[in-house]
Amino acid sequence: MSSVPSTSAPTAHPTPPHGLKRGAIGLGGAVVMSAALMGPAVSVYFNPQLVAAQAGAATPFVFVLSMVASLIVANGIMEMARELPSAGAFYTYVARGVGARTGFVTGGLMFVAYALLVPAELALFGNYTHDLLGQHGVHVPWVVISLLAAALMTLLSVRGIGGSIKVALVMFSCEVAVILVLSVIIVAKGGAHGLSATPLSPSASSKGLSGIALGMVYGVLSFVGFEAAATLGEETHNPRRNVPRGLVFAVVLVGVIYLFCTYAETVGFGTSDAAVAKLASDPAPFTTLGHTYASWMDLLVGLAGISSIFAVTVNSNNGIVRILFAMGREGMLPRRLATVSPRLGTPAFAVYAQSAFAVVVTVVMGFWVGPFNTYAYLGAVLTFGIIPVYWLTNVACMRFFRKQRPEQFKPLRHVVLPVLAIALMVIPVYGSVWPVPAAPYNWFPYAVLGYILLLAAVATVLGRRRPELLARAGEVLAGVEDDA
Repeated sequence: MSSVPSTSAPTAHPTPPHGLKRGAIGLGGAVVMSAALMGPAVSVYFNPQLVAAQAGAATPFVFVLSMVASLIVANGIMEMARELPSAGAFYTYVARGVGARTGFVTGGLMFVAYALLVPAELALFGNYTHDLLGQHGVHVPWVVISLLAAALMTLLSVRGIGGSIKVALVMFSCEVAVILVLSVIIVAKGGAHGLSATPLSPSASSKGLSGIALGMVYGVLSFVGFEAAATLGEETHNPRRNVPRGLVFAVVLVGVIYLFCTYAETVGFGTSDAAVAKLASDPAPFTTLGHTYASWMDLLVGLAGISSIFAVTVNSNNGIVRILFAMGREGMLPRRLATVSPRLGTPAFAVYAQSAFAVVVTVVMGFWVGPFNTYAYLGAVLTFGIIPVYWLTNVACMRFFRKQRPEQFKPLRHVVLPVLAIALMVIPVYGSVWPVPAAPYNWFPYAVLGYILLLAAVATVLGRRRPELLARAGEVLAGVEDDA
């Protein structure tokens, strides 16, 4: 009889004083952390219409291209995670591979990528749940729902990563089962006008290469989170092996789910220009397809969406909390962020600080531009935040192995693939600036660029006034030996 991979390690290492709980999860937990943060149901429900608005019927192709790009990007992250297991993840990798100042900038960009993902998902959770309840005659303000989700997220995060991962595993399993069953039904019924290979071809893009490039902003957004297991380098059993494996297993697993489900979604509406226009304008196309092809699944589809959004929220919160913890521990941020609960082994203060930030952003932006636009706008911004992190990590990989691990240096892993990863991640950035998209998307890349320049200026000042802080950047690693 088969069994579900355990999310817990066989044995736990003692937790060092003022440190995170060692050995709290195993390989299964690392996979779930990354896979659940990608949020398959969230991405299948809310991203294909954003991709279709740019790439038309080539939406599944965009997701395939985004998966390939993510796997190539994952190579550099895996290589660094194997050598430098740390809660600081990218901050640590870049600090050790490129330099402390660049590491500081990387940490700041991770804050944009992960910290903004939490309010984006909280706003989406409130909006989607409000609409779902409204269909059944129950009317609860979206902001009340979002705040309740934020409270539960905070409770799970402060109680420990093991409990959060178990909750994420249950939610991930349920959401994947629902979206796969509905996708099978759509394909089995032949979609709207029969099955076709058209959605798998780049020529199906209504706006050509520029449409594919801009669509990749949301394709890449769908994979943001695959790297999340790297932030658990100090809490994972045998992190040098399990973190890299967790990353690649998660990308392949979720990538295959995306390919099948977005294909079903595209053919479910149809591949004609009019049909794609309906897909692009539908705020919840997968829900529409569920009602059209299997109305008996309406409630299940709704619950799967709620489950997925919440799982993404919890895991993204756990990820940024550990970045804040690592930077606080090394003095890059207020040291109180490195406060660890002696009983739970969790960075409690960082949890509360991040939750407060997320609630403020959710409420302010939600009332300003609306909850769904909060998700769409923050999603675009955080994608522009994470892409430079991927670039810097791959640069760090090349420099680290050439200079600090020359005996392990391999041209394919440490030059060719990192360069290719950087080149692939230029595509969504190019598509976001040319042709110039409509406001406010046209200024998002420049807003992030301005933020990067600000971070660089702060890092320069730190380097001059407090060089001892930069000297310690990225020095704290998991400190565990490989286990059998």
